[in-house]
This record gives sequence, structure tokens and C-alpha cells, in this order.
Amino acid sequence: MSQSVSQYSRVAKIIHWLSAVTIFTLFALGYWMVDLTYYSEWYKIGPHWHKSVGLTLFTLTVLRIIYKKFQQSPAIEGATWEKLGAKIAHIVMYILLFATFISGYMISTADGRGIEVFNFFTLPGLGSFIENQEDIAGDVHFYLTYTLIALALLHAAAALKHHFINKDNTLKKMI
Repeated sequence: MSQSVSQYSRVAKIIHWLSAVTIFTLFALGYWMVDLTYYSEWYKIGPHWHKSVGLTLFTLTVLRIIYKKFQQSPAIEGATWEKLGAKIAHIVMYILLFATFISGYMISTADGRGIEVFNFFTLPGLGSFIENQEDIAGDVHFYLTYTLIALALLHAAAALKHHFINKDNTLKKMI
């Protein structure tokens, strides 16, 4: 027997907002890191935190997808095209996230070294699969993250549009 729900669960809300803050923070950190020089004290610290938090977000995203499979979500509100657009946007955001995780891993492990995660453990590196892997993966990572941020901003704008113009419960379901 299925029962409809009117709000996202507390766990879903926490994961959603924690993911959103983390994604924008990682983007800002990555944007800032590219201008660091070898002699900056942050040259190693910034990337260490970026990778560690990124891998934590990867784990959280996997758990989020598993959780979504077992937790009922409220219905999407809006016109048919808005419902379809929301479903497509969510799928694309997950694809962009996982492609970003993979490209980041390929940048960091191209030389065969693993990734130190908060100095607790090392995620093994698989080395380089293609020539100039770190450069190619770096370009891919760059474009993926900008696309993800643009889509996340569109997602936020759509939620605000639903709240202020449509005056429906789309935003309230996640707050």
C-alpha cells in the first residue's frame, strides 16, 4: 500500500542542503586553487581539502541515491513541461556529479599515487589510462563543474519561481 507524502523527509532535506552547500564550496575552492603558486602555503592544503571533501560528497551522493530508492518523495508540482524538466534536470545533475567525481579522480591519480582522504586513509590510484590524462581530465572537470553550477543555479531559480510566482509548495517541501 502506497501513501503519498507532502514533504521530503528530514534525512532527504539534510542531504540535499548539505550537498548543495558542499558543491558550491568545492566550486569556490577549486576556482581559488587554480591560481595558487607552488610557493603558496595553500598549494598542498587546498587540493587536499578539495579532494577529501569531494570524495566525502561522492560517498554522500551514493548514499543519497540508495536512500531515494527506499524513501517516498512528494509529487513534483507544476505544468507537464516543468515536471519533465525537473526530472531531466535532476538526472543530469547526478550524471554531472558522477562525471565530475570521476574526472577529479583521474586528475589526482594520473601519476599512480592515491588520494589521501583527511589523512585517515588513502584511496588507491590506478595510474594513467591515456596520455596527458591529468590535462584532459582537468579540462573535462572544469567544464563539468561550470555546467553543474549553472544547472544548480537554474534548479534554485526554478524553486524560487515556484515559490514566489506559482505560489505552490515546491520550495516548502525541501525547507
